[in-house]
Amino acid sequence: MRLLFVHDRFGAMAGAEVNLQLTAAELKTRGHIVGLLHGPPTGKAEAAWRDLFQERFALAKGNNSAATREALSGFQPDAVYIHKMSDVSVLKALAQSGVPVTRMVHDHDLYCMRSYKYFPLTRTICTRAAGVRCIFPCGANIARNRNGAFPLKWVSYLARKRELALNRRFERMVVATDYMRQELLRNGFDARRIEIHAPVPRAPENAARASFGDRNLIIYSGQVIRGKGVDVLLESLARVQTPFECLIFGDGNHRAYCEELSRKLGLSDRVRFKGYVPPAELEGFYAEASLAVVSSVWPEPFGAVGLEAMRHGLPVVAFAAGGVSEWLLDGENGFLVPWMDRSQFAARIEQLLGNKILAQRLGERGRQLLRDKFNFDQYISGLEEMFSRVINSTGKRETAAIENGHARA
Repeated sequence: MRLLFVHDRFGAMAGAEVNLQLTAAELKTRGHIVGLLHGPPTGKAEAAWRDLFQERFALAKGNNSAATREALSGFQPDAVYIHKMSDVSVLKALAQSGVPVTRMVHDHDLYCMRSYKYFPLTRTICTRAAGVRCIFPCGANIARNRNGAFPLKWVSYLARKRELALNRRFERMVVATDYMRQELLRNGFDARRIEIHAPVPRAPENAARASFGDRNLIIYSGQVIRGKGVDVLLESLARVQTPFECLIFGDGNHRAYCEELSRKLGLSDRVRFKGYVPPAELEGFYAEASLAVVSSVWPEPFGAVGLEAMRHGLPVVAFAAGGVSEWLLDGENGFLVPWMDRSQFAARIEQLLGNKILAQRLGERGRQLLRDKFNFDQYISGLEEMFSRVINSTGKRETAAIENGHARA
């Protein structure tokens, strides 16, 4: 198969980019040809992306209809696989191309004008479909502008409606969890076109197992943005009495605030912000750890970083938000904590640090869960089978349409 990936960035950044890179690499290993239609560079790991995608097509500012058609003409894909893309000109050109299009829904950008699916002041999780209430009382049509001269920017409700309508025309919508499937159903998508394929990480043959040593190392890996709840994690860690060390891997616009909060809470000697670290370099840190934390307070669409910790035999402590509960089973491979409950989050961390036998037992159950339910090879095979079905069904419809036209003539 010739598969054209579509993404709004080029290079490493966060979970969506990791999934895209791993998926494309494995499909290429299996003999498929992969190309990439992409947005601006991230400045991270771009060389690896250039090696992976020999055929690349860059988008520019403005209307990208022509650039999209040129990419389709130049690459001649059997199917298109969109990851993150909100440019309506690109989506419209793809929808009209006649090539079967599949969309991977990584997060809430598609149906939430704020993109993080909670109310900004309280961080209370929103359970409504996209609609006029996004404008009032939510006020999501006015958002923070992080890249321009003005502090605020306008978000078009009508443009979001057009984007949703175009996505409903695609052959398949791929999600990681039933939670995300329900969000799409709430927003008017056809249940027959939604498939669940959990984007699990590839497990190396010799993945280092956690040591559960006296260092009491806690690992956080992910973006440092408000929805990831690093500030709530710090407030929880301030309540932990057992000696510990916490390493925070990742960057984001909330990092400076969280570093200052860490100092105010007296955690500077126990919490260190390490910034972005390539996945391969994280292996050694996981090997020295005793547990991992997923402190997201937004409704996490999946939370694959938790599975990465489980691969090393680490138990996970996380807030029960979004799709996390579909891989983190309370008391089985870690602990699910009620949303925003800092005291219980701290108590569960304390429990695991103080009882290494329990921590090891939960960690081993997590590894078993990965083997049984979240298997990378099965994930890729599921995508292959889905693409084959979509391509075949589209071809059959085109053949039927041609035959019907000849019959009428």
